[in-house]
Amino acid sequence: RLALVLLAGVNYATGQFMDIERITSAARSRGCAVGWDLAHAAGNVPLSLHDWGPDFAVWCSYKYLNSGPGAVAGCFVHERHTRLAGAESRRMMPRFEGWWGNDPTARFAMSPEFEPVASADAWQLSNPPIFALLPMRVSLQLFDEVGMDALRQKSLRLTAFLERIILEASEASGGRFRVITPSEPDRRGCQLSIEVAGDAEGMLRALHAGGAVCDFRRPNVIRVAPTPMYNSFRDCWALGRLLTTAAQSCAR
Repeated sequence: RLALVLLAGVNYATGQFMDIERITSAARSRGCAVGWDLAHAAGNVPLSLHDWGPDFAVWCSYKYLNSGPGAVAGCFVHERHTRLAGAESRRMMPRFEGWWGNDPTARFAMSPEFEPVASADAWQLSNPPIFALLPMRVSLQLFDEVGMDALRQKSLRLTAFLERIILEASEASGGRFRVITPSEPDRRGCQLSIEVAGDAEGMLRALHAGGAVCDFRRPNVIRVAPTPMYNSFRDCWALGRLLTTAAQSCAR
């Protein structure tokens, strides 16, 4: 029997964007609990967790949400789990419980009983770190100002342009590398994963030396992600030139 479906919304290695809504619906129709790891999805692709209906989701904020390593994480719990019949049922739900998850109207009453607040906040164990929240607050203000829909539209164009640039660079280098991220725009976020034939780590070093900020997953995958908040089409063009020269230098 399958009790829990727990998947990554965007695969960290390939960059594939899962069909969260359909997978969630299929799993829940069979009685499974559904959770999503959205570390590579939050701030990258549009998400409608309440409407899609998973039981829970978690994510970090140091990738696409721009808050830096060590910053706060996020947690979604569907509101149907806060609507259990009666206060006693809510108190008896199995979970890690902490003082900060108490109903704030009774938090300082110091009761021996845990009175959960009727939201995902009930799963908090302690107060959030104030200084770590500062960059997060600024980042989310920018997301609110621009809007996720506008960012997604730019992201679709930016990543499609970069994919074309990478394919042209690959052809110029005799097919030394290829994109393994799905080519369909609705099946990916901004990330493109490049599988390299030959000296992949040498190519990575050459890219870094040329000023590109990218990532490596062994044995031979270089990850690049043009983010619409601060990357440009010129950045994509420059990366294509770097890929071509890096492939040539590693072939010698």
